[in-house]
Amino acid sequence: MNIELKDITDTRKALVVSLDQSEVDADHRAAAAEIAKVARLPGFRPGKAPAELVLKRFGKDVLEEFQRKVVARAYKAGLEQSKLDVLGVVNVEEGKIEPGLSAAVTFTVDIRPQFELPEYIGLPTKVEPTAPTEAEVDAVIERLRQERADFRAADRPAQKGDYVKLAYRGSVAGQPIAELAPGRQVYGEVPQTWEEVEGADTGLIPGLGAQLAGLKAGDKKDLAVTFPPDFPAAPELAAKAAVYAVEVQEVRERVPPPLDEAFCKAQQVADLAALRAQIHRNLELNKEQQNRRAQREQVGAALAARIEFPLPESLIAAETQRVLRRFMEEHLRRGVPEEEFEKNKKELYESARRAAAAGVKRQLLLAKVAEREKIEAEERDLDRAILQEAIRSNQRPEKLAKELARDRERLRALQQAIIFDKALDFLVGKSTVTTAVPKA
Repeated sequence: MNIELKDITDTRKALVVSLDQSEVDADHRAAAAEIAKVARLPGFRPGKAPAELVLKRFGKDVLEEFQRKVVARAYKAGLEQSKLDVLGVVNVEEGKIEPGLSAAVTFTVDIRPQFELPEYIGLPTKVEPTAPTEAEVDAVIERLRQERADFRAADRPAQKGDYVKLAYRGSVAGQPIAELAPGRQVYGEVPQTWEEVEGADTGLIPGLGAQLAGLKAGDKKDLAVTFPPDFPAAPELAAKAAVYAVEVQEVRERVPPPLDEAFCKAQQVADLAALRAQIHRNLELNKEQQNRRAQREQVGAALAARIEFPLPESLIAAETQRVLRRFMEEHLRRGVPEEEFEKNKKELYESARRAAAAGVKRQLLLAKVAEREKIEAEERDLDRAILQEAIRSNQRPEKLAKELARDRERLRALQQAIIFDKALDFLVGKSTVTTAVPKA
């Protein structure tokens, strides 16, 4: 057997493994013997049929098993002798594999890049103060009041924060929107709907709610709106100037409940002081979690900024597809039509590839940190991850565990994700922390 290694790039190699005739023939005999053990031929007990009859009757099965054995032997020997740290096989060229002949198999593989870890202890991180202000506590209480508010009919012109019941009919340059955007009736003509006056949300029709202040029940008015240039919910209306004939049917004002005993009991606390204390604790916990997430991002970025090294193309390609898939799934859930992706296909791919390259680089660095610090995915880590995934996907943990036991690749990916998470937590724990000055 002869092994030849050819450089394609710094992280991609061609591993050429040549086997002599005796090695090839040995694999052919082994394949024929394995098929003969289970072959059933009339007049012979399993495993007792003559080899020539087995080859004649099951020649195709023997050939497939024989070729598989030759390729497997070549790959195993190639790795043992070359000592390559292979991340993935990109291509296999088997050449001619027949009994009585020598054979050569070429494996194109991507390998783990070689680099020296930069200093990773004391990476800089910056956190925000976690102590909530009284104004933040007040804001949460007010939000709770608004969530429990009643809406009462108001015999007056609409004001900010009110809800207006109205009917509308839209047109663009005199053409009804119902004709311009068929199938999207909600943007064309609606006999009854509710809009918040000057609400934080732009509403279904951008800019309509911002123009309702001052109108009262029975008022009719034409309101001009311009749809944004990017309007995936109704691409036919993107960047269009429209006029909506609006008729106000009712105005309702928001009436939040008083801060009394009933309100506090609804929040499952005894009094206002207890409510403020509970909100204070929750805000502090949320800020700590936000800081932790920010620190994990910061140490990953800081470590990556300290070194450059070549990245395996196959890892970038696979990660790019994962990024694109997540992006599309998220936007399809939000109602963005598939045609929009086609319009910006090139830009989306380039953006996904940049994100993928950054992700691959960080993973390779974290893997090296984990190796250096002997960070591993322990059984309790795996149990916790399985439980979390089971809750997220609404499955029974034991069912998910069985699925992972059968799917080695999926299990390996989960273990790797655990190791990356633990490595990030390790870096955060060893980071240099500064706290931002509170904003005035």
